[in-house]
Amino acid sequence: MKIEELSALEVSFNRLIESLLIKKAEDEQFTVRLSSEISQFTRFNHAKVRQTGCVADGWIELTLMKQQRNSVRRFPFTGNWEVDWQLAYNALQELRDELILLPIDPYLVLPSGNNISREIHSGNLLATEAVVPTVLELVAELDFTGIYAGGVVIKAYGDSSAQKHWFATDSFTLDYSLFSPSEQAVKGTFAGSDWDKSAYIAKISEAKKQLELLARPVKELPRGQYKTYFAPAAVADLLLMLSWGAVSEADIQQGNSALAALSRQEKQLSLKFSLKENFQRGLVPRFNELGEMAALELPVIEKGYLVNTLVNSRTAKEYQKIANGANGSETLRAPEVSPGNLGFEQILPSLDTGLYVSNLHYLNWSDRHTGRITGMTRYACFWVENGEIIAPIENLRFDESLYRFWGDNLVELTTFQEFIPEVGTYESRQLGGSLVPGMLVNDFTYTL
Repeated sequence: MKIEELSALEVSFNRLIESLLIKKAEDEQFTVRLSSEISQFTRFNHAKVRQTGCVADGWIELTLMKQQRNSVRRFPFTGNWEVDWQLAYNALQELRDELILLPIDPYLVLPSGNNISREIHSGNLLATEAVVPTVLELVAELDFTGIYAGGVVIKAYGDSSAQKHWFATDSFTLDYSLFSPSEQAVKGTFAGSDWDKSAYIAKISEAKKQLELLARPVKELPRGQYKTYFAPAAVADLLLMLSWGAVSEADIQQGNSALAALSRQEKQLSLKFSLKENFQRGLVPRFNELGEMAALELPVIEKGYLVNTLVNSRTAKEYQKIANGANGSETLRAPEVSPGNLGFEQILPSLDTGLYVSNLHYLNWSDRHTGRITGMTRYACFWVENGEIIAPIENLRFDESLYRFWGDNLVELTTFQEFIPEVGTYESRQLGGSLVPGMLVNDFTYTL
């Protein structure tokens, strides 16, 4: 997106907020959230372009509050003032008619404060015409499948208390797989704000090495407990589960949290495991749905102890807690797991004999109260003997407690971290991701 286009959207958004402030009644409050993007999407199949195009999209979510009641409308945001204001005014009138019919919400939080922020992160993305030749030049002879998504994403906020936030960032993700003739696959992601050719070459080179290993005969393993190395992508999959009813203060209060025993200090994780929210990379906005700003860093787990949960203002009001800028669902937005002492060259020798797991899928809680997670191995997972990769494995189902693999059974975390991006495009292109190391675990339980 050109600078003048970005500026026009910001001007239109600010004008919309100002007009709503003029039109609102004295006993009304409102919040306005904007999500907008101009993104190029290119889908590849068999190292050929399957589909390509540019999407310009945006929506406004207007929430009106009055007499402890609230309701929401969502409508398109075009950047054309006349169109946007007509849609906003119509939504305002509809919400006024609807509010009187709704029940009182005892824990409704009204906008307050005077937070103002403006962040614009410019990147160095591939030009539209350069995406296809740049991506395919290293994989033209392979069965390469994937999707490239890149462009500018905008998140903005304004409300009746004069809070205002504007966040715009250039970013891209490449979510890809390389397939062997036997239909085994190596999966990878490549993301950032600046296209780094040497980093892309390194990613594809490593994937090609794993693809060659997949040509070996597959080894079937009986169920049991195996020493396992989890690559960063697999660690990110496990970490995601903490956003499904674990680090949320509301879930802890309601008895739904997998970390309840940790919060009561009945259990402890390994001293080697530390987790924090880290917004300093500027990949996602710090403001939430009420315009509240999270701290640049918030420790969540420090050396195995739960030191903070994620608390939004609604939870704080209901349970007499102190809010810390969490979003409405109290999920991790910028998680980072601290690195350890296991160097890259030490991974296979330290594993010695066991499993090398690159990716996981189908994760879910099997017993939330004991922190048990079930899922399956997927993509480029190998059997290792005496520090050497021997063969790819058949997919295995696992069922294991986070109190074991991040507790007593955690051998070590790697000295390096990888950024594993969010690649979802449902409704809009997702921002952010997890910064995580790999990890080596003893006696990880595989059930099928």
